[in-house]
Order: sequence, then structure tokens, then C-alpha cells
Amino acid sequence: MIKTTLTLAVLAWLPGAVIFRLPFGDRDKRAALDWEERLFWSIVISAVVSTGVVLGLAAIGRYSFERLLIADVVIAVIAALIARFRLGFGPTASRLGLTAMLPLVLVLLGWWRFFPSSEYVIGGRDPGAYINEGIQIAQRGAISYKDPVIASVPAFARDLFFPSHNRDEYYGLRFMGFFIRDPDSGAIIGQFPHLFPASVAIGYGVDGLSGARRTVGVWAILGVLSVYFAGARLAGRTAAFAAGVLLTLHVIQVWFAHYPNAEVVMQALLFAALLAAARAFIDGDDFFAPIAGGVLGFLLFLRFDSVLAIGAVIGGLAAAILAGIVQNRGRAIVLFVATLIAVTAVAAVYLTGPMQAYVHLPIVFLSNLDAWQYLVLTAGACAAVLAFVVGSRIPVVSGTVRSWLPTALTAGMIAGAVYALYFRAPVHGVLAERDAYALRTFTNLYLTLPGLLAALLGYALLARRVFWRAPELFATCTVFAFFFFYKIRIPSEHFWLTRRFLPVVLPCALLFAAAAAFSGTRGSWRAAGTLRTAVGVVFVGLLAQHYARAAAPVLPHVEYAGIIPKLESISGQIGDRDLLIVESRGASDVHVLAVPLAYIYARNVLVLDSPRPNRETFGAFLDWAHTQYDRVLFMGGGGTSLLSPKWGVVPLASERFTIPEYDAPADAYPRFVRNKEFDYSLYEITRPDAASSRAPFDLDIGVNDDLYVVRFHAKEESEGRTFRWTRARSFVTITSIQPTTRELVLWMSDGGRPPAAPPADVTVALDNEPLGVVRVTTGFKPYTLPIPAALAARVAAAGMADVSLVTPVWQPRLVLGTADDRELGVMLDRVELR
Repeated sequence: MIKTTLTLAVLAWLPGAVIFRLPFGDRDKRAALDWEERLFWSIVISAVVSTGVVLGLAAIGRYSFERLLIADVVIAVIAALIARFRLGFGPTASRLGLTAMLPLVLVLLGWWRFFPSSEYVIGGRDPGAYINEGIQIAQRGAISYKDPVIASVPAFARDLFFPSHNRDEYYGLRFMGFFIRDPDSGAIIGQFPHLFPASVAIGYGVDGLSGARRTVGVWAILGVLSVYFAGARLAGRTAAFAAGVLLTLHVIQVWFAHYPNAEVVMQALLFAALLAAARAFIDGDDFFAPIAGGVLGFLLFLRFDSVLAIGAVIGGLAAAILAGIVQNRGRAIVLFVATLIAVTAVAAVYLTGPMQAYVHLPIVFLSNLDAWQYLVLTAGACAAVLAFVVGSRIPVVSGTVRSWLPTALTAGMIAGAVYALYFRAPVHGVLAERDAYALRTFTNLYLTLPGLLAALLGYALLARRVFWRAPELFATCTVFAFFFFYKIRIPSEHFWLTRRFLPVVLPCALLFAAAAAFSGTRGSWRAAGTLRTAVGVVFVGLLAQHYARAAAPVLPHVEYAGIIPKLESISGQIGDRDLLIVESRGASDVHVLAVPLAYIYARNVLVLDSPRPNRETFGAFLDWAHTQYDRVLFMGGGGTSLLSPKWGVVPLASERFTIPEYDAPADAYPRFVRNKEFDYSLYEITRPDAASSRAPFDLDIGVNDDLYVVRFHAKEESEGRTFRWTRARSFVTITSIQPTTRELVLWMSDGGRPPAAPPADVTVALDNEPLGVVRVTTGFKPYTLPIPAALAARVAAAGMADVSLVTPVWQPRLVLGTADDRELGVMLDRVELR
């Protein structure tokens, strides 16, 4: 416990505390800040320093947790030496007071609501990619890792597992979310920028996999605190505390505090940068200028849309200079710009170098603009610079900007909200429905209409009163609101993915709404002030009650709880000298287990690209693999055509388990927890001389059948029978056929196909030669089809062949109105040759 506490102090407090106390800028002003804000800055600066050290060391392939601790201590010592150890604030420093209770309450509230963290360590989507990127840094010390499994695969076999995408920026996919940069060296890199994964690596160093998972919750608490401190300076502690409480109660903040994502990190760092900019340019402490510039540039290592934040802050600062608000702040401006340019330059090298694939789409977008669009952009930029240079020297311009800019932004914000809320409509081929109705979705499902109206009112009130106390904050909130509600792209299939409004739009809306609720509560007439306060408390209380009720089902939920013990069990069955081949993404969801098995549990794993790989190439690969590994294993559950007379297959294990996954309906609000099922079997692929003789072919579908079936649904069991549903076209590989075989017997049922669905007429073929059509009815029955002697002889000579089943499918969701959206053919229970 003592060791962990000291470690956390070094990582999260020491370097920031020393840097914050440097005798640079106006230290007396920093000393006058509330005690709790000084502690906040120590933590924020330490977080930036520690994650920056991780990124720097990992970029050169030299990261380790011990090196991070040493680097943080060295940085703190160097800073102390520069200050000649004169790090005290002196007797004028503010002391710990009752105001510290407000952020403490927010921390405790967040600790209650943001933990336990999800067990989202599997692959397939962004959250699992983030976690595995971070643990890869922690275990292997680099952001670009040379994977020995990839490097060892012979060139002739690469297309089996990672065919080339013929892209300049990367070769192909190792796993979903991981790009192969060079198959010869095995160099791979995660798809997403590494700032958040760097913090995951720190969490892993502190407390292993549990620490890595909890990282996102820590960032979420820091995000709430950033919003509170930035809001307290703008709108007062009462409104800021109310906004912090509402944010902590909100279902989206709660959900993403449990769920690995980069948006909560952006929320924490961006609001800290906004506060630093205000402290530097409005409050007059030069110390915060490089902090603001450095943190803004640092965000480019997190998300590309950070360019919006950088542009908004620069725009807000330019407006303040133009309005004459920022005067005699030349040193602060130089420090801000110099730091921002320096960090941005490093980020540009990072993004256009190892992360070239990540910024490919923005580069393509910019490179495909027409000549007139480049001219318009250039002319606009030149006009803005000219207007700024000329206007800043004309007093009447400064007065006009100072007087009218807050009003103009307020009018634009209100007009845009009214248009998006009541008039914006989809246009076929131009504007998708989910984009046109983005603000309505956000309002109806996540903010409420009273909350939106209060936010607009609060924006207007604060803009009129205190706009020039934080022009960067107003500019950032405005830019993000217009940009994301113009093209927010809320995915219609999973509303939890509406995280794009999480970093800025949601906290700004709650801050402005709280400011409206408590506006004028310090009126000259005590009774009126008390009444206004009561109304504000009731309004915020109702919002809080609504948000808490919406988040209540999510609060106890742990996404994918129990998956980690299952992965540990699977990993324990695979040796360090074994090679595990996992079925393709097109076969089932089993492939998502491959990522943590490779990058958390350090197993040798390859994922097939197709459920029907080329048998000759795969056979040659097996010949090679058996010379390099002790065992070659296969894991699957959806069906893969791998069988060959040249090798044998020995079942080792089989398991079906479920883990909790929250509801993800199409175009509807998530409602409940459902079970995500995994059904896998583990096999050893043996050498040809170890293959055992086979009895006459008789396959029980649903039992160790993964290497025999292709394009089937998952295994099921009903009425004591195991079976699988077929799809529109499904295949069964048969082996051990004899020249004397004359019948193919299929045990099938239509599964109670409703009258509205087409008849279950199954067209059967063997080795692409039609055998006939059978109409399958309800209840499992044998359906026998004759095999011509010539066909039997041909297949026997080949040693194996595929039986194809073509069936008109139906979808329960469309026919019966259920949640089942599978395309179902018939239920296949057994395949037998006679």
C-alpha cells in the first residue's frame, strides 16, 4: 500500500507540483488561487508530463514503468534545481478552506459512479483496441512493435492471414484496429493515437490489468474537475458545482467513464487548457501561457478533431486581442504560440509518420479539394489575418468587436439551435437522417428540452456579462456545437456511440444551464435572491433526478464482466511454443478473443482472413508451422473449411459462455442488459502421419463441427439435439467417402417457419453437382438424397468434398417483429453418408 501510494505520488503529483511552484510568471497570483485549484494544476501537469514521457520513450522503443518513474523524479529534480529549490509560495498563499469541499464531493461522487470499470479487453472495436494498444506499450515498450509471429509467416502464406490492402500507408491488418506496417519485420502499430493508450500503460504499471481498465474512470473524474474549475472562474462556484454534479450523474458520462475511450481524456485536458488560457491572457500570469499551448498541442496525440479546439482557442484569443481585452501580454502570446508550434510540430511528425494511416482520410479530403476551394480557403485566411492586423490598430474596430461579438455569437447559437431543432430535414443523397436530426436526438435522449433552453439562456446571459473573461471557452463551445451538430454522425445502430458530444458540447450545455439556473441569485433584494436560488435549485434538482434515473440501469453494469477469467482459462491451454490459428472475422465473433490472447497474454496467434482458405496454401503453411512450433492449434465456433486428407484434427476443448453486453438497438434508446454468447472449440491440427483412420462419415452438427461447416449460425441445442441454423448458402465438408457410398442423409427441421416466410425448399449439391431439392417441414426428420456412382467415385478419389445447402431465408425481426435479425434457413442436426 505504501509503495503504491508513493508510486502514485510520483506519477500524478510530484513533477506537476514542482513545475507549478517555479518562480516564473506571477507566482503570487498562483499562490492566491484556491488551494484545491493549485492541487488540480499539480495533477494535470503531472498527467501531461507522465503520459508525455511514456509517448517519448515508447516512440524510441525504450519505455518501461521503472524508466517512467525515474524520468518523473529527474524532471522534478531538474525543475527544482532551476528554481534553486525556492519552491515555496510564501505566507500570502491561500489556505485550505471550505471551498475545497466542492471538488472533493465531485471526486467522491465520481468514484461512486464511475467504477467498477468494464472488462472491455477484447478486440473488434475501438475500446478493445485502446486497451490492447496501452498494454502492448506496457509489455513491449513501444508504440510500433515488431511482432515476431507476423515476421515469421512465410511470404507465400501471408494472404491466408493478412492479405495486402495495397495501401501506401500500411500493408494490411494484424487484427481489427492494428495495422501491419511491414510484414517482413513484423512492424505493427495501433490504429488510434497513443495518448490515451499511454495512460493505460501507466495504469497497467500501477496495478496490472485492473489498473489499465480503471484508467478511463480516473480520466473521467479529472474531466469533471476540469469542467468545475473552468466553470467556477466563469460562472461562479455554485453554477460550476451544479454543472459538475449534473455531468457526473449523466448517463453518457457514466457510461464512458466505464468504457475505454479517448473523449473523457479530451474533456479533462481541453477544459484545463481553456482555464490555463484564461489565467494567462485575462488574469495575467505568464506561467499558464506555455501550459495552455502545450496541452492544446498535446491533444493532437489523442484525437484529430483536436484541431477544432486549437482553432477555436486561437480564434478566441485573436478576438480578445482585437477587442483590446488582451493588452501588454506580448510575452504570454509568444510563449503560448511558441509552445503550441513546438508541440504541434512533433505531433505532425508523429501523425504523418507512424500514424499516417490514421490521418489518411483528412489528407485525402484536403488533397481532393477543387482549385476554387483552395482559393477560397486561402483568400479567407488572408482576409482574416489582414482584418486582424488592421483592425487591432483601429480603436473603433476594437470597440465594435468588444460590444457586438458576444451578441453576434449568441444570436448565431440560438438561430442555429432553432433551425436544427425544428426545421432541419434530411435530403436524399446529401444529408442523412441521423445527421439532420442530430440536435433533436441529443436533446430528446440526453439533454431534455428544458435543459437545452436553459443552456441557450445561460449562454446568452454569460455572453452578455462575462464573455471577455473567457473568450476561448465561448469560442470552443460554439465551434464544437456548430461543427458536430452540422455533421455529428450519431450512429443509428448504437446510441452509446454518441460520444462525439462528450468532450465539449455536453459539459458546456450543462455549465450554461446551471449558470442560467443560478443567475441573479445575489440580488440586492434578499427575498428575490432567495427565491431565485430556490427556483435554480429546483430546476437543477429536476434535471439531476432525470439524469440519475436515466443512468440508473447503467450504474451497476460492467460491460463484458467475466471475460477476463475466460481469457485466462483459454490462455492457460496454449503453450508458449504453440501457434493458435483463429477462425476469420466472417465466421463468428471468436476472432475478438485473439487480440488479448496475443497482446495481453503473449500467445502466438494468427487470424484467418477467410472461412474458406486455399487448402493447398494452408497445407504448405502447416508443414512449415510444425517445424517452428510444438503444436498448431485452431480455435473457432462459426465454421471454417480447413479439413484435408493430409492432416488430422484432435478436439481439445469446447465451451459456450455468455457475458453481459448492454442493449444496442437500431434507432432506439438502449434499454437493458443482454447476453453476448461465445461458443468456441479448440483443436490440435496434427501432422499427416498422426492422422487417425476415420469411420464412415457421420457428423453430429453442433458438436466439434467447427472445421466441417461454413456459413452457418452459431451452435444451438433444443429438445436434446444440437444443431445449427443454415444461412442462404451453407457448406458442410464431408470426408471418408467411399466409392460404394450411395446416399446422403440430412436430419433437418424448418424450425417452425411462419406462414409469412417462404417454404423451406433446400437445394442440395455435392461437389457442385446437384443432388435434388427437398421441402423441409417442422420437426427433425431424415431427408435422403441419392448419390450417383460416378460422383461417389470422383469424390472418393479426391478424399473430400463440400455439400452445399441453398435455402430461401427469413428474418424473425421482419416477419415476427422480434429482436432476432438473423437470416435463417433450416435447422441442420446431422449429416450422414450411407
